[in-house]
Order: sequence, then C-alpha cells, then structure tokens
Amino acid sequence: MAPHKDQKFNERMETAAKARAEMLAKAKARAEAAKGTADERAKERAAIAAARDERQAQRAEEKRLAALEAEKLRQAEEEARRQAEEEAKHAAERQKREELDRAASFRAESSA
Repeated sequence: MAPHKDQKFNERMETAAKARAEMLAKAKARAEAAKGTADERAKERAAIAAARDERQAQRAEEKRLAALEAEKLRQAEEEARRQAEEEAKHAAERQKREELDRAASFRAESSA
C-alpha cells in the first residue's frame, strides 16, 4: 500500500509491523503444513530408494548370471575345439596305420 502524505511516521511503522507479522504468520502456517506432509514425503523417498536398490541388485544379478552363462559357453566351445583336435589327431594316426598296413601287405604280396 502506498504511503499517504497525511499518515504520520508512527502510523507507517505500525502498518509495516502488521505486514511483517502477517507475513510471519503466513510462513509459519506453511511450515506447519509442510511438517504434516514431511513424514509422507519421507516415506515416499524411502520407497523410491528401496525400489532403486532392488533394481540395482536385480541388474547386478542379471549381469552375474550373464557372465556365468558366457563362461559356460566359452568352456563348452573350448571343450568342443579340444575334442575336435583330438579326433583329428586320432584320425591322422589311424590313416597313417592303415597306410603302413597297406604298404606292409603290398610288400608281403610282392615278395610272395
């Protein structure tokens, strides 16, 4: 409110004091209202934090399981490769024995 020229200094000071008191009362009322909902907001924040922690734990478990699955797959591939090498080695030895047997039988037939 704009001060009027006919107001005295004391009247202006009283008006300002009343305005400050009204602002203080309004702020206190807002603070009281906020205190009433503070518990509710705290519970909401706790629920959100718990859900976030649960999601993080779930992602960590999924990563762990994926790593285990990848390791099993790697081991299976390594075993298959090792088995294939061993089979190839046995096949080569078998072929060499067969060639030696054929050569021996050919020599036996040619000397006979």
